[in-house]
Amino acid sequence: VQLQASGGGLVQAGGSLRLSCAASGHTFNFGGVGWFRQAPGKEREFVAATTWSGTVTKYADSVKGRFTISRDNAKNTVYLQMNSLKHEDTAVYFCAVDKDRYYASPTAGRYDYWGQGTLVTVSS
Repeated sequence: VQLQASGGGLVQAGGSLRLSCAASGHTFNFGGVGWFRQAPGKEREFVAATTWSGTVTKYADSVKGRFTISRDNAKNTVYLQMNSLKHEDTAVYFCAVDKDRYYASPTAGRYDYWGQGTLVTVSS
């Protein structure tokens, strides 16, 4: 599975962005999907995750109520809608795929495939 993340950019605090993660290749392995982020000088951290069906979602406390993860399996694409962005949301955002359809894991080590990342910069 190859993952292409897109949609990052520069936005003012309070604004919105929608990230996309498109999967290609052996998409029958397109299972649970997670979004993670890494800010400069910090470790990668969990943001949101969803199962293959989309019926189970999980969010980091820092983004709960502001971010929404969703997916369109017909398009092999997962989205991260980010609203009310804050300066501290500035990071490179990565999507990752777990071959298991039934997990929405907050643990990076759970995931089998990773995209290249897309930069989100929120100006204060």
